[in-house]
Amino acid sequence: MTQRLHDHLPDTVRAVVQTGPSTLEIREFPRPVIGPDDGLLRVEANGICGSDVEIFRGHLQGRSRPPFIPGHEPLGIIEELGERAAERWGVQVGDRVALEVIVPCRSCADCLMGRYQACRHKQNGHGVTPVDVEPSLYGGFAEYLYLAPNAVMHKIDKSLPIDIAAMYNPLGAGVRWAVDLGEVGLGDTLVVLGAGQRGLAAVMAAKAAGARTVIITGLESDRHKLAVAEELGADHTVVVDGPDGRDIVEAVTEITGGRMADVSLDLTPMAAGPVTDALKVVRHGGRVVLAGLKGGREIPLSTDLLINRGLTVRGAYGVDAAANEKAIALLESGRFPLERLHTHTFGLEQVAEAIETLAGDREDKSAIHVTVQPHLGRISDPGVAPHLLTASH
Repeated sequence: MTQRLHDHLPDTVRAVVQTGPSTLEIREFPRPVIGPDDGLLRVEANGICGSDVEIFRGHLQGRSRPPFIPGHEPLGIIEELGERAAERWGVQVGDRVALEVIVPCRSCADCLMGRYQACRHKQNGHGVTPVDVEPSLYGGFAEYLYLAPNAVMHKIDKSLPIDIAAMYNPLGAGVRWAVDLGEVGLGDTLVVLGAGQRGLAAVMAAKAAGARTVIITGLESDRHKLAVAEELGADHTVVVDGPDGRDIVEAVTEITGGRMADVSLDLTPMAAGPVTDALKVVRHGGRVVLAGLKGGREIPLSTDLLINRGLTVRGAYGVDAAANEKAIALLESGRFPLERLHTHTFGLEQVAEAIETLAGDREDKSAIHVTVQPHLGRISDPGVAPHLLTASH
């Protein structure tokens, strides 16, 4: 038996489809028929991160990929739910849930060992699946999203404001990358290279884990983000470019009295220099976590530096269930002024503007955390032809 939150649901669902680099259009799809093992999510919001920018521009996963519905940080209310799905997920209609990107098989050796992110049989992930894979609605830039039987979800308190609840993914990244992989703990010093939303999340996660000193870097154009970082607990902020820019290795040497950091975390997109900086700012035996994608570029890496300083280097791939659960607990605790992170909310018709705002390609350069709320300010009437969303150039 299928549970339904509302008796009357639309027969069609509007969604944003990316058909090529910087090319989006709104299409309508049939609302999926829900059986005993799956469900339907009414999308409240979808957060936007740096990888959305690179996907939008065509820099990730190729420029000739088939049309798909982007949006890999979906948050929403369960609208329809199959009986077996309710039991398997431990949820009911009306619950607010956050989804992970990966939809694993849950039965291979990697999945059974807890390494589901490495599942070789994963398919139909959120925000990456072509629309020709039925029932098409796998991305968060849609009014409703199909909940596949193997989807990984986490319940979130419905009393949280939508845009705050939508921070589960960046905060989960901060938890996993700084604390779980970087092993930041009581009394440690952490250097965060990059002041985007995940850098700010790493500040919060490290402080919650007991870090004594957190140092975060940014560009001259990031001063507003660095100011927020201080409100979230950062002890030192360092601008690394412009007339007042400082060398981060010299800054960390001065701040720590030559002891250097226990852990460093590189979150900068595309840039090669911060990788070397991440290696140089940590002490002998320190830990380095690399999480900033470089667009497939070959990055020089000094193996002598790694060896002679006895460093541990880890690559950070996504956010797992454990980190998401810790992040959601931190969200719900009210410990940090998360409202300072959220800067912009857009509707479904404004996805291109939302992505370009986060990227800093619009006149407004103040973006930190940006969401799309698909049900906000619905402009087009049902039944219209595909509507092209244009990007600025």
